[in-house]
Amino acid sequence: MSLDLIKELRVKTSAGVIDCKKALAEANGNIEKAIKILREKGIAKAVKKFGRIANQGIITAYIHPGAQLGVLVELNCETDFVAKTDEFKKLADEIALQIAATDPAYVSRDEVPTELIEKEREIYKKQFEGDKKPANVVEKIIAGKVESFYKEHCLLELPYIRNEKVVIADLIKEHIAKFGENILIGRFVRFKIGEV
Repeated sequence: MSLDLIKELRVKTSAGVIDCKKALAEANGNIEKAIKILREKGIAKAVKKFGRIANQGIITAYIHPGAQLGVLVELNCETDFVAKTDEFKKLADEIALQIAATDPAYVSRDEVPTELIEKEREIYKKQFEGDKKPANVVEKIIAGKVESFYKEHCLLELPYIRNEKVVIADLIKEHIAKFGENILIGRFVRFKIGEV
């Protein structure tokens, strides 16, 4: 499956990479069928009203003083006009700084592989082996731990470094309201000297 098709589907639906890949495979590469599959599965939670697509934007870079740590981030919006504004560029810079500071692994929970969550659940279950807690209590604790895992590893769920009462998803929603356009974090990469 081509990366361009996957990216196009992500932009149109805001679904995770793995979900897009699966939907495209199921639809034999047909974008419209893949969108329908995602909608039916309830994954395409941010399908835009009136077909609005966030296919404009910018790529910004942050290099930490000392040049040992750097971030590239793609921030998407609907129009070139918004992409060129200072406020949009500032938002992209803030998100890059957030990534440098907090080292998230994924943009959103949709991108976290199901297999990884299952492995985490198994680890949590093992922690309660031999414990006399009722199964339903253990299950609630495990669900809480999985929720914490998402909140520690997904960029959109991390507290904003400049205001810990606000998560990154809320910061983006504030800017969506300001610009009147959809805004998405397309992707990011964080480099640190010595890390692979």
